[in-house]
Amino acid sequence: MLIIAIFYTNDLQLWALAGAGIVMGVLFGLNRCGVRALLPYLLLGAVLSVLVLLSGVHATVAGVALALTIPLVSPVGGQSEHTVHSPLHNLEHALAKFVPFIIIPIFGFANAGVSLKGVDASALTNTLTIGVAGGLMVGKVIGVYGTALIAVKFGLADAPANAAPLHVLGVALLCGIGFTMSLFIGLLAFPDNQLLQDEVKIGILLGSALSAVLGTLVLRFSPRPGGIEARSF
Repeated sequence: MLIIAIFYTNDLQLWALAGAGIVMGVLFGLNRCGVRALLPYLLLGAVLSVLVLLSGVHATVAGVALALTIPLVSPVGGQSEHTVHSPLHNLEHALAKFVPFIIIPIFGFANAGVSLKGVDASALTNTLTIGVAGGLMVGKVIGVYGTALIAVKFGLADAPANAAPLHVLGVALLCGIGFTMSLFIGLLAFPDNQLLQDEVKIGILLGSALSAVLGTLVLRFSPRPGGIEARSF
């Protein structure tokens, strides 16, 4: 979201951006005042989306910003055992079926098609295709596995229970299966070049497929969790 906001913003409208800032301030104020009803957040979120869109910043940023303001604690004292009943969790559960079964498929069907016109086998070895595929495969391993390893080594987080390094590596590889956000950024990066868009899509599909295969193989042939202590990571 930060990448989209910083690198894909044109013709910034300061008045709309200021208005979005005011709405964000009101949202944070509602949070701090203990307002737990979802309706005020959703209504202000709609206004926020319009203002962010008019400001020149991509409107998807508004959704992330809104989610940061919706309370994550329940009305019952905010105890951990009641967290699942928080307004944010209630909204998440309400959208759990609508988003993956309707929104994401529509986005996928509308944007994932690859036109083969002007594309030949050399597209598989094109630097853009390889860069996108490598970003998904190698980048996710470095980001997910590397961060987990550093966090555990420096005592910032506990090691996954009953997990060996290979288990974490396998999960990191599976994280390379990218689709919606990868396509989204790829289309924003090359809005007027269909050939480059297709090369990005080929790279996404190639990187996701290889990540899925490698991650599955690593997890399939990793030692069984039984008997592996958490500190082994």
